[in-house]
Amino acid sequence: MTQQSSPIRVGVIGLGFMGATHVAAYLAAARDGFDCELVAVSDPKAHRRAGQLGDVGGNIDTGDKSGLAFDPATVKGYEKPADLLADPNVDLVSICTRTDSHVDLCLRALRAGKHVLVEKPVSLKADEIREVDRVAREMNRVCMPAMCIRYWPGWSWVKERVDDGSLGRVVSATSHRLAPVPAWGRFGDAAVTGGALIDLHIHDADFMRWCFGPPTAVTSTGHVDHVTTIYHYEEGLGPAHVVAEGGWDHATGFPYRMRFVVVFEHGTADYELMNKPRLTLYRDDKAEPIDLGHLLGYDIEVRAILASLTGRRGAPLATLAEAADVTEMLHAEAESIRTRQTVRLKPT
Repeated sequence: MTQQSSPIRVGVIGLGFMGATHVAAYLAAARDGFDCELVAVSDPKAHRRAGQLGDVGGNIDTGDKSGLAFDPATVKGYEKPADLLADPNVDLVSICTRTDSHVDLCLRALRAGKHVLVEKPVSLKADEIREVDRVAREMNRVCMPAMCIRYWPGWSWVKERVDDGSLGRVVSATSHRLAPVPAWGRFGDAAVTGGALIDLHIHDADFMRWCFGPPTAVTSTGHVDHVTTIYHYEEGLGPAHVVAEGGWDHATGFPYRMRFVVVFEHGTADYELMNKPRLTLYRDDKAEPIDLGHLLGYDIEVRAILASLTGRRGAPLATLAEAADVTEMLHAEAESIRTRQTVRLKPT
């Protein structure tokens, strides 16, 4: 890919919770010195195109949304995504619409010469994700799945410790992500979202696979809206105990909760986000709080793609090939639930 000229002019399609989050992340990146500019948005609701995003909902506090999210005098508002994609002044598009629209919008954006950051899951079908990857390579454009947990402070810290070995090997890794079904959008329609098994649990499934490599088999229990999976590794190729739980079948009012406990040979890392995120490393009879900074994973993933496009060094990009692989793994988990059997995975 040739280096993108600056500034990178950004358009955001879909101004629900995730679209509003992407808008805020690009504006924050620009304030912090990244050479980018929000130039266009697309949403069927006129008040959202005018920057009024106070009604978007959300399960994580990403800041005050009571004022205008952007200046409508400087950001073009399009009712239809096709009009934004036809705008020659847009270089990079964030696609933050429903899952079942992602593939079509990605393909249209790439063929219009745009780079793309697309929300997860890219698709419920791995072969569709691989087709988007093929077109991105054909068009010489970046198309990055928004696997935000890879960039989330605390979670990215664990990946760094896995890679540098400073705490020894991982003995056990467990995580859970629990919530009521989101009140915005059509999250209750598993045919559109894949249910919590795909739409929510994908974060932890991807993170475990990213940290420890592809498992050889999975054993899952539960149902489409609440799953617990054991990831099996051959001896010496991964931890002996890797488990992830995800569910959005909790009562309304239950707080969104994500947590991991990772046991290294020389310490235990404990992370929890409920009201305020915290990460503590326990070792040598001491509890060491780890500084998580002020940015969220959403901010860091946006900065990663911006850095990639400008030749600036940044965090590695998640890839569509990885998104396809983790989607296949999630379908193996669904098969394990249906059959009540351990399911072996095809080598990748």
